[in-house]
Amino acid sequence: MKIGIPREIKKLEKRVAVTPAGVEAFVAKGHKIYVETGAGAGLGISDEVFQQAGAAVLSTADDVWHEAEMIIKVKEPIEPEFDRMKPGQILFTYLHLAADSELTRKLLGKKVIGIAYETVQLNDGSLPLFAPMSEVAGRLAVQMGCFCLESKNGGQGLLLSGVPGVPPANVTIIGGGISGLNAAHLAVGMGARVTILDINLNRLRYIEDIFHSRIVTKMSNTRNLEESVSTADLVIGSVLIPGAKAPKLITREVLASMKNGSAFVDIAIDQGGCASTSRPTTHDNPTFVEEGVVHYCVTNMPGAVPMTSTYALTNVTLPYALELADKGCDLALEENESLAKGLNVYHGQLRNEKVAESLGMDCCHVPISCN
Repeated sequence: MKIGIPREIKKLEKRVAVTPAGVEAFVAKGHKIYVETGAGAGLGISDEVFQQAGAAVLSTADDVWHEAEMIIKVKEPIEPEFDRMKPGQILFTYLHLAADSELTRKLLGKKVIGIAYETVQLNDGSLPLFAPMSEVAGRLAVQMGCFCLESKNGGQGLLLSGVPGVPPANVTIIGGGISGLNAAHLAVGMGARVTILDINLNRLRYIEDIFHSRIVTKMSNTRNLEESVSTADLVIGSVLIPGAKAPKLITREVLASMKNGSAFVDIAIDQGGCASTSRPTTHDNPTFVEEGVVHYCVTNMPGAVPMTSTYALTNVTLPYALELADKGCDLALEENESLAKGLNVYHGQLRNEKVAESLGMDCCHVPISCN
């Protein structure tokens, strides 16, 4: 199969979808890899290193998209890339379609095969291609929360850990999944007073057990959420419904009850955000203030640390990408149930139920078969 690795063009996105080691794995299986020049520059990976691994380095994105039967990316396509897509082309990347009707319609109109990292799902419900970036985003959320709490950035001038004689900050984490758990690890390690809310009691029992009572766990309901948010110095929103738009759990009124100069980091912004005040931001202009609260809503948070993020992501995506290349798309989807759950669009059909529900569109349920 001919596989294209274009340079990411989302603002300040420096990750790359396949490393030189990944290129070698594809080439060993007889596949052809086309890498856009400069694709690895953000990580210090030169074109020459990709060439030594067996890739052909092409000078333009147009050339890469034209040659490839499968495009492997990190982030969803944006405006300059729409016209480069062609019918039947496999697009393997993060898509986050539930919060983006325009992109969904573009992909449907182009009749591409869109397989989203974030909806590939194992039988136990886990999301293997979403997990590593959730880990990165969870830990980054605490770092960025500290940044937002600094007075020069509009915050109240609070040190998360406190110092002897001065109490630490109160941190509320909404959602006890992978990103929430990783945020809790870092916040607790820094000495903050941490409360985590989730709707799954078994998950809260697990969190209580691993933190040995160094964290407060609460069932997520309206009263507990309002109380925990209003008393927090830093709120981290890490709500996730696989494939679906994030629920708006934090109303403007609840957020306004926080102290002036408090901070809110919305990890769920890729899926639309979990606060009514959330709106997407970028790494070069990451924050804004609403109701006296400093918001951090960058839609590609792991892009801030492209070295760590690239290797963490490609560790898990490569086996699935190899399966698509080795078997061809239809056979791989037919034989791998987890990969099939990643299918969002297919030759003009919307194929993910949660995305369809979020956008008010029809979902096709006709099985894909190679027979």
